[in-house]
Amino acid sequence: MASIVRPTMLKQSCLKAVSKQAFSTKPASTFPAINKPAASVLSKQVARNAFAKSALPGSMRVAAFHASGRRAILPALPPNDAAKFPTPHPSHGSYHWTFERAISVGLVPLTIAPFAAGSLNPLTDALLCATILIHSHIGFEALIVDYIPTKRLPKTRKTFDWGLKLATVVVGVGLYEFETNDVGLTEGIKRIWTA
Repeated sequence: MASIVRPTMLKQSCLKAVSKQAFSTKPASTFPAINKPAASVLSKQVARNAFAKSALPGSMRVAAFHASGRRAILPALPPNDAAKFPTPHPSHGSYHWTFERAISVGLVPLTIAPFAAGSLNPLTDALLCATILIHSHIGFEALIVDYIPTKRLPKTRKTFDWGLKLATVVVGVGLYEFETNDVGLTEGIKRIWTA
């Protein structure tokens, strides 16, 4: 709404200022439209262009709607320090990456197999639930590591870490209950799909 109103307000204020200066008895050297004939001064297009280009410098045109000072809502964070590189090791991080990729690739056949084979095996269903849970935990953990640095926000990082652990346990217990006391994940998805 404000983006619609502001240009309209700017046009109205420009036209008012032009009409006041156009009918004043003092010619202004910075406003060349006054020295033109009255017919061209009163035309809206000439008035807008002349006022916008000559009478107001660029900084005043922008500053008219940015007059309030900048206020910080949250306190400033401490500055980032350079990252410390660990000593190189051939297996550093590779096992973690390989495990993540194996879980991701393993989800494909575990998702398709129960529906393609037509049989509902509780073991396959349990493997699918466990793989989804581990995959989700690793993904959310990577998100927390990337966007909430320990050095800058230690309390927030610890809160999110524990929140993720709690959520993983709650979802795991929920999936276990759904598998043992209800129809199971695959059958539940089939019923929703055909409903």
